[in-house]
Amino acid sequence: MKRISILGSTGSIGLQTIEVVRNNPEMFQIDALSARSSLDTLIEQIIEFRPKEVCIFEEKHEKTLKSRLKELGLDDLVEVSSGIEGLVKISEIETTDILVTSVVGMIGLLPTLKALEKGKTIALANKETLVTAGHLVMEHLKKYSGQIIPVDSEHSAIFQCLVGEKESSVEKLILTASGGPFRGMQKNDVAKMTRIEALKHPNWSMGQKITIDSATLMNKGLEVIEAKWLFDVDKDDIEVVVHPQSIIHSMVEFKDGSVKAQIGTPDMKGPIQYALTYPERLHSKEPKLNFHTLKDLTFEKPDMEVFPCLRLAFEALEQGGSSLTVLNAANEVLVNEFLKDKISFYKISDIIEQTIKVHDYISNPTLSDILEVDKWTREFVFKNVIN
Repeated sequence: MKRISILGSTGSIGLQTIEVVRNNPEMFQIDALSARSSLDTLIEQIIEFRPKEVCIFEEKHEKTLKSRLKELGLDDLVEVSSGIEGLVKISEIETTDILVTSVVGMIGLLPTLKALEKGKTIALANKETLVTAGHLVMEHLKKYSGQIIPVDSEHSAIFQCLVGEKESSVEKLILTASGGPFRGMQKNDVAKMTRIEALKHPNWSMGQKITIDSATLMNKGLEVIEAKWLFDVDKDDIEVVVHPQSIIHSMVEFKDGSVKAQIGTPDMKGPIQYALTYPERLHSKEPKLNFHTLKDLTFEKPDMEVFPCLRLAFEALEQGGSSLTVLNAANEVLVNEFLKDKISFYKISDIIEQTIKVHDYISNPTLSDILEVDKWTREFVFKNVIN
């Protein structure tokens, strides 16, 4: 029996993690849950799984949550907290074996660091943690006895391909990208695309933020940065290939020229289950690939002129330091504004590039530096660009 805590239990990854737990009740028990603001879904999860702690991130909902739990007679069984303090509290629960970090944004950083300090296994689905502070996370991994198992399908694929292999035998990591809803379009046509069109991902059902990131290819850029830290490789040893079918989730090329590919249906429950059960594999109730009906596996080079966010991610990785924090923070703000229909599609990449250029660069930022740069970036984007 593994004890699980989930940061972001009402989001896309969180809900699929709940499904994996629900399908394997003899394997998992839930210690704690958290949500940003989805009270009804969180309460349904509390009733079903009876966690000992929950966090509602938006503090304005804490009183309401406590009141509703009291009405249900659960107030004595569940401890309620809120804000970043609540997320950290969950990350430090002594009995938890695996912390699933599926919150979106920088709020995942501090809980991840605290969980590693406690020697926890992190099932990592929060890209921003490694993008903004990869060097700090890796220092924590070396200093403490924690472990990170990636949940993103691409990084899970690479992780699986590397099992049993020597690091010295790796030549290149190959991340696959679906290409998003605007694959193959010209830049002047993409410039006209709206929020509604950007949210129509051809293969994956995901949260809104990551779906927009997939449309801009920033999601793949963030994954490149993650891969650098997770697998200790140089930027030049990571390649992005557009694979529209999303059947090959990623590949590893070895020095002898052989290539390993991890293949599966475009569904996140497989990588989630693998992260929770590693090194074991459990039977899955999800549909399997049918090779008799699988027709085409095609590959293309990504167009970084039409999708400049991918180029910006590679450039920020080359610069390192605080440029990575600026890239992430600016993108978070701008995607949110795009989702509100306040800016156009290419404003996202244009403003990210401008913000990276004007910020005060720090080559080796501390945690406090990262938090300060993150704050400055968000304020700069709001005050000097959007408003």
